[in-house]
Amino acid sequence: MLPVAAHRFRTASLRWLLPAAVTTLMAACSSRQPPQMPQTQVGVQTVKAQRLALDQTLSGRTVAYMSSEVRPQVGGILRKRLFTEGQDVKAGQVLYEIDPASYQAAYDTAKGDLAQAEAAVLSARPKAQRYQTLVALDAVSKQDGDDAVATLRSDEAAVVAAKASLQTARINLDYTRITAPIDGRIGTSSYTPGALVSAGQSDALATINQLDPMYVDVTQSSAQLLQLRRQLDAGQLKAVDGKAEVTLQLEDGSTYARSGTLEVVDVAVDTATGTVKLRAVMPNPDHLLLPGMYVTAKLSMAVDEQAILVAQQAISRNSKGEATALVVGGDNKVAQRVLTTGDAIGDKWVVRDGLKAGDRVIVQGSQKVAVGDQVKAVEVTSIAKAPAAAQGAAAAAPKAD
Repeated sequence: MLPVAAHRFRTASLRWLLPAAVTTLMAACSSRQPPQMPQTQVGVQTVKAQRLALDQTLSGRTVAYMSSEVRPQVGGILRKRLFTEGQDVKAGQVLYEIDPASYQAAYDTAKGDLAQAEAAVLSARPKAQRYQTLVALDAVSKQDGDDAVATLRSDEAAVVAAKASLQTARINLDYTRITAPIDGRIGTSSYTPGALVSAGQSDALATINQLDPMYVDVTQSSAQLLQLRRQLDAGQLKAVDGKAEVTLQLEDGSTYARSGTLEVVDVAVDTATGTVKLRAVMPNPDHLLLPGMYVTAKLSMAVDEQAILVAQQAISRNSKGEATALVVGGDNKVAQRVLTTGDAIGDKWVVRDGLKAGDRVIVQGSQKVAVGDQVKAVEVTSIAKAPAAAQGAAAAAPKAD
C-alpha cells in the first residue's frame, strides 16, 4: 500500500489533469472545419448581341402582273377562233375573226364618198379662181364670186368629212380581227365560232394574264406597320438595304424556290379591316404561281443590329406568368431575370428586355439550382434538342409577352 501522503498527491494530480485533457480534446475538435458541399455544375451560354433580320409573316394571294380581258369592239358573228386555250400569246396576235362583210361594205362606201368629194373640189377650185378674176374686171357680180368661193370651201370640208368616215370604216373593219392586247397566257374562250357578239357586252371573250413576274398582295395591320416605322425612326431598328426580300410558302406547305422584293406599301388603310396592303413582285419563269393562289409571305423589312437571342429551354414562367431566365452573376450566384420576349427564331427567343450582352444564362441544370445558390458555370457551345412535345410547350410559354 502507498503511503497516505503519496495517495493524496496522485489523487490531486488526476483532478488537475483530467479537465486539462478534456479542454485540449475539445479545442482540437473545434479547430476542424465542417466538410463543404460541392458546387452544383450548370451549363451556361454567354449572351451575345448579333445582327438579326426581322421577318414578318403575312398571308395573301397571288395576282397577275398584267391582266386584260379580250372584248369585241364591233358587233357581228364570230367566224374563227385562232388560238389554243391555255397557251401563251403575243400582243397583236389575232385571236378571233368577226364576219367582216358589212364592215368591208361600209369601208368601200366611205372610200367612194371620199373620191366623190375630192372630185367636187377639183371642179370647184378653178371655178372659184375664175370668178375672182371676173369680179376684179366687174364682169360678174361680187355675190357670184363669193358663192363660187363658198362652194369650194364646202367641197373641201366634205373631203375632210369623207376622210374621217373612211378612217372610221377602216378602224371598224380592222376591229373584226380581235387581237391580243398584251403578252401572256390566255385562258378558256367564253364564245365559240358562230356566236353573236357585240361592242360593250358584259362578258369577255377570254382573259389574258401575264404570269412572269407575278404580284403577291398581302395585308399587314396598321398598328404593326406604325410600330415598325417608329422603331426605325428611333434608331432601334435599321431598314434593310434596298428593297425588302420576300419569300413564299405555298398552299401545300412547300417553299417557293425563288425570292422576290417588296415593291409597294399602300397609301391608305382599309377602314373595314384596319389593314394596309403590301405588294411584292416574284419571278415566275416556270409559271408555277397562278393568279389567286393563297400564299404565306415572309418579308425581311428591318434589321436589329443588337439583337439578343436566347435558347428556348432557358426561358420559363414564374407564378405571375412572366417570362424569366436564370443567370449566373460574377460571384457565381444564381439570379432570376424577368424578360420581355419577342418572336421565336428557330429554337431561340428574341429577348427585347431583361438581358444584355455578357450575361451568362443557364441553359442546362436549371432544375437543380435555386436563386442565391453558388454554382460552377460551364460554357455550353451546343444544346441537345428537346423532344418535340417539350419544345412545343416551351415555345408556347413566352409568346404571351
